[in-house]
Amino acid sequence: MKKYILGLFAVSVVASCVSQQEKAMKSADKNFILKAANENFAKKKWKNALALYDRLPNLVAGTDDAPNVVFNSAYANYYDKNYKLAGHQFKNFSISFPQDSRKEEAAYMSALCYYEGSMDYNLDQSSTELAINELQDFLNNYPNSERSKNINTLIEELSYKLEFKSYENARQYFNMGDYKAANVALENVLEDFPSTKLRPKIYDYIVKSRYELATKSVYDLKDERIESALAFTRQIEKEMPNTDVAKTALDIREKLEKEKKDFVVVKKQTEARIAALTERQKKLEAKNAEKTKTEQQMKDQIDAEKKAMQIQRDSAALQTPPPAATFKIQR
Repeated sequence: MKKYILGLFAVSVVASCVSQQEKAMKSADKNFILKAANENFAKKKWKNALALYDRLPNLVAGTDDAPNVVFNSAYANYYDKNYKLAGHQFKNFSISFPQDSRKEEAAYMSALCYYEGSMDYNLDQSSTELAINELQDFLNNYPNSERSKNINTLIEELSYKLEFKSYENARQYFNMGDYKAANVALENVLEDFPSTKLRPKIYDYIVKSRYELATKSVYDLKDERIESALAFTRQIEKEMPNTDVAKTALDIREKLEKEKKDFVVVKKQTEARIAALTERQKKLEAKNAEKTKTEQQMKDQIDAEKKAMQIQRDSAALQTPPPAATFKIQR
């Protein structure tokens, strides 16, 4: 019987709440709507509260209730995880009501909403960059605020997300075997984030990328790439002694030194073959040149003989008199 009574009571309470919400939604009474919205807000019924707060801006415009409606609506959206809308409302509050004692709180909550709205590192990071700017703006505007104490921590967290995304993008080039692009992308991460905590991992991938580039390089670039990789192993040993990445660099250096020695042998053999081929080519060219010269001399001699014969014929024709005239004897 007791359970039955409690059940009826619960049903009646729900029915009452539904009835009040429906009445407030249909009502044009500002005070009634505001009271119902505030009650929902106090009971953490964020969606019901927001449905009613959305009806109030025009009704409370210019009244003392206007700031509370905007402020509570912003918080309701925040708790309902509508961070983008909440951030806009908090920022609008701090701009629209500059004399309100809650202006600083609204500015902080606006920045916090942008922080909460930052996407995962593998997604578009424009929201993260915007959040960093908003947090930095709050820090600039309220440097002595108690709320500013954790701002730098939040900024560092978001910055790391940007660093990690850049690092992951660069690492993908390595995984795909595009070591040249990986090397460039990883160096860009260091340039963009000089204080990054990922430096050891980035160094590890850079030295591996340079090693792969050196060992798989074309002939003309091999010397240069081996030296580049060796130089980077020394840089790692100097900057990060007694670390795992330094151990990897030392192991790679030993392999590179062997690769360098082997390439010296290959280069000597290649240069010897090139020299031999060059000498052979010169001899062939000289032989061809001599053949061409001989052929030209023969041609010139034939042409000269033809010319001499022609001159001789022309001279004989000039020296021979024309035959005597002949006359017919008339009968």
